[in-house]
Amino acid sequence: MQLFNPTASVAPGDRLTLGWLKSGWLYLMLLPALWWGWSSLSLSRSLASVVLTVVTVGLGHSIGLHRGIIHRAYRCSRLTRGLLAYCFVHSGLGGPLSWIRVHFYRDYWQNRADCPAYFRYDHSAVQDYGWNLHLALTPADEDVYAIPPEDLHDPWLVFLQKTWYWHVLGAAGLIWALFSFEAMIVCVCLRISVTILGHWFVGFISHKYGYARYDIDEAAEHGYNNFVLGALSFGEGFHNNHHAHPSSARMGTEWYEVDLGWYLIRGLRQLGLVWDVQVAGQTNTQKPTARSRAYRWRWPWQE
Repeated sequence: MQLFNPTASVAPGDRLTLGWLKSGWLYLMLLPALWWGWSSLSLSRSLASVVLTVVTVGLGHSIGLHRGIIHRAYRCSRLTRGLLAYCFVHSGLGGPLSWIRVHFYRDYWQNRADCPAYFRYDHSAVQDYGWNLHLALTPADEDVYAIPPEDLHDPWLVFLQKTWYWHVLGAAGLIWALFSFEAMIVCVCLRISVTILGHWFVGFISHKYGYARYDIDEAAEHGYNNFVLGALSFGEGFHNNHHAHPSSARMGTEWYEVDLGWYLIRGLRQLGLVWDVQVAGQTNTQKPTARSRAYRWRWPWQE
């Protein structure tokens, strides 16, 4: 199995190369977390790490970047948008423009029947770990993905894209100086390692296993919903719902689908920080090619 093969299947003209910054950053966080993480854990440090995860992953990634900037699921001021983007930077997932680009690449291909293997999920978790966390895609023509130019050329997002790792490393140094080395390990290295690996794992599982209530015509990937991963990932694990309702701020559309990201958005709306919130079942968020169907379950043993 060729885990790091840059000639893995992509669209003609597109190029896969080893993402040195992406993979190097992962192990820069992961190796110290594995070496010192367990011995550095304490109740107070763990609670602080959880709070930082809510702010950086919940508000920054799921609410700010994914639902807000990419899918325009609500409106907000430029100040709120910029603050949420800065929270995303401290998730340690990478630069905002890199994530915007990759998201548009994936959405474009996964909604087509001729989706290349790189964007499909008919391979193993081991292979996906290699592809997803270590390779970088350079498309032959980025214009076909219709990425909003106001995002690509936003001065704040461009600045964060160029400097995101310095913000994270600066915060790590500050925590070390003000608190302790152990606090830095738990609140930065361990938290970011869990965030990166958790995001990859949720993305892999939610495209492979769970239940689906929508079919999407001509799409190679429909996504699946997962009760546990959906709750743990601020709603991102309800991926079939998201594929069918991409502009909905609420990903858990049923009462039993716990979408913590939706509660964060409701809180922001009550504070007057976001408005014109798009919600599945209340506003027109359903993709024209998405069709409701009886629940379909898929499990690993059905491979």
